[in-house]
Amino acid sequence: MLGTLGFMLIAFVVLAGLGWAFVGAGGGGSGSTGANTKRMAAVTGGARLEKTKAKNAAVDQAGRRKQILQNLKANEQQARKAKLSLEARIRQAGLSFSLRTFWIGSGVFGLVAIGASFVLHAPPLAVLFIGFIAGLGLPRWLLGVLIKRRMKKFTEEFPNATDIIVRGIKSGLPVMDCLRIIGRESPEPLAAEFRRLVESLGVGLSIDQALEKMYDRMPTSEVRFFAIVLSIQQKTGGNLAEALSNLSAVLRARKLMREKIKAMSGEAVASAFIIGSLPPGIMTLVYVTTPGYMMPLFVDPRGHIMLLFSASWMGAGIFVMRRMINFKF
Repeated sequence: MLGTLGFMLIAFVVLAGLGWAFVGAGGGGSGSTGANTKRMAAVTGGARLEKTKAKNAAVDQAGRRKQILQNLKANEQQARKAKLSLEARIRQAGLSFSLRTFWIGSGVFGLVAIGASFVLHAPPLAVLFIGFIAGLGLPRWLLGVLIKRRMKKFTEEFPNATDIIVRGIKSGLPVMDCLRIIGRESPEPLAAEFRRLVESLGVGLSIDQALEKMYDRMPTSEVRFFAIVLSIQQKTGGNLAEALSNLSAVLRARKLMREKIKAMSGEAVASAFIIGSLPPGIMTLVYVTTPGYMMPLFVDPRGHIMLLFSASWMGAGIFVMRRMINFKF
């Protein structure tokens, strides 16, 4: 009896020990599993945080790109409107007279050309053609030449102005002081445009509004890039000196590319000039050597029609050749 009880007691102790061992192991496993779970949660949370940051960065970058595209589209629309507006073209040429004065001057110039044609006993059709060209075509052409010359001078000096702003910011000067230095020490027409920019900022306009007015007066890609850089830096922050330094490098690379294209297209320009000048040159030589051979073109109405068609086809050919060799970017 005692042996049986002792055996049962020993068995109970053994089973209790085994149970305690298993329960203790299970509790330790649960703690380890809890620690592992916490560790996995931390790792997963960190990965989710990194994904969230990457997603937010991608969203911010996409927003910046969208904003840049919107600014470029808006500036392109403004450039088209500026090209269509004659008053805006007068301002772009740096002229101070009004649109009414331009039309009066064009009319006077056309009447003078018509009077000179009558004095030289030109045919009536030729008189009308000369008056139309002198009154409408020639003033606009001269205006376009002045605009291109002014924009070319502005574009050549604009990278230097950007470098002045970069050096001024790095030395601790405010942006307004840098703009005043450009308006005071840079050559024309760059100095005049930056003086107007400073005046616009001084009367209370924002930097976006002032640069928009500057772009209306000087619709070049350089001003457009400059306005976009300043607008984005004002809204998102960042290193303005570095951004403008990169812009200056881009503008100088564009200038080198423009000069390279000009050098490579020089042969095509010379060929177009020679081809375009051959017909009127040969006609002039034949008229000087044998006037009687060419006079029917100026006396006979059929000759007038032939001259008109010849001039039209020559004009169309010159226009096509110019479009083929005129590279804009």
